[in-house]
Amino acid sequence: MMFKNIPSFPRSHALHGNVYMNAPRSAIQNISSYIFISILLCLSLTSITAQAEVSLKKNNLILDKKHGDDGSAWGNPRCDACHVRRNIHNSKAAEPIRDIVLYVGPESCAGCHGQNGTKMPQKCTVCHNSTLLPATPLIEDKRNHNFNVDKEKSLTDKNCLSCHDASDMDGDFELNVDLTHFKARAGIDLPYKNHTEFCLRCHNKDQQQPGFEMDPRFPRDPLVTMADNYKYIDKHGYVDGSGQRIYAGLRDDYEYGTLVECTDCHAMHGTHNQKLIIDRTDIGATLLEDDLRDKPVYIDVDNGDYAEHCVVCHKSKVDVEDTDEDTGNGMSGVHQVNGACTDCHVHGMAVQTGL
Repeated sequence: MMFKNIPSFPRSHALHGNVYMNAPRSAIQNISSYIFISILLCLSLTSITAQAEVSLKKNNLILDKKHGDDGSAWGNPRCDACHVRRNIHNSKAAEPIRDIVLYVGPESCAGCHGQNGTKMPQKCTVCHNSTLLPATPLIEDKRNHNFNVDKEKSLTDKNCLSCHDASDMDGDFELNVDLTHFKARAGIDLPYKNHTEFCLRCHNKDQQQPGFEMDPRFPRDPLVTMADNYKYIDKHGYVDGSGQRIYAGLRDDYEYGTLVECTDCHAMHGTHNQKLIIDRTDIGATLLEDDLRDKPVYIDVDNGDYAEHCVVCHKSKVDVEDTDEDTGNGMSGVHQVNGACTDCHVHGMAVQTGL
């Protein structure tokens, strides 16, 4: 790196211990300025090198042993030793988080980029909270997928990373990028074809994931038997209803024979309803027409009465057993509105369609 107009000194000035001991004051100040500029340039170049290692386009944000181009930055827990906050996340893709990172600081780095060969904690909720990123996702309610069916508590960073160990954080949810790769039967890492396949890699009897083993709490416990339940005709599985029964009828964009994702009905990140039933349409019901889904319609489930939930997707073609009655959230279309739906409709029953 060459700089023009660097002052030269007589040879005698470069003697006696301090090479600039006899140099003019102005010359020393100039040299100090050049050194300072050189350091800033080096830091900038280092930042550029680090950014080249991770790419939203390549769906990868996790640092590896080559961090620093030659690995010189691998194992360094001080991200801000090289990366100046105001000089990073300047691309258009990273623009939504630029101000957040400026505000949170280095505490946010490991959550997206991994631990960089250190033991620094990977923090998710430091950004994903009601203040900074309130809608990605909604996580305020204490009923959530916290891996403990008996406790209601807020999601932790560890919970997040169990399902999202290498997300590319680009705002576009992609099954095989943003979800942890749990192995299928025979230990094969098969790509997910839908959200439900991800859920069933754990919620099954025969191929549970190491560290996430579950014992059934009662016969046919859906937490353990869902992989089997999904093969029956009575519920939202691989085989669906025919649409020929008394209460048949679905809202626009839902069709019989369509696989309904687990997350259409169950909220992973937060809900006030038991059994993680969604409490608003904009966190599930993915096939619902946008105007209705984004409204959103609110859902309360109480004492087995799931009417406000079922009516989001179901709308009887004929008026029978008061299917025109408002369920409580401004919608109608299901029968026996104030009854206990689960007396007849439960997961895994193969008696007849719908029962």
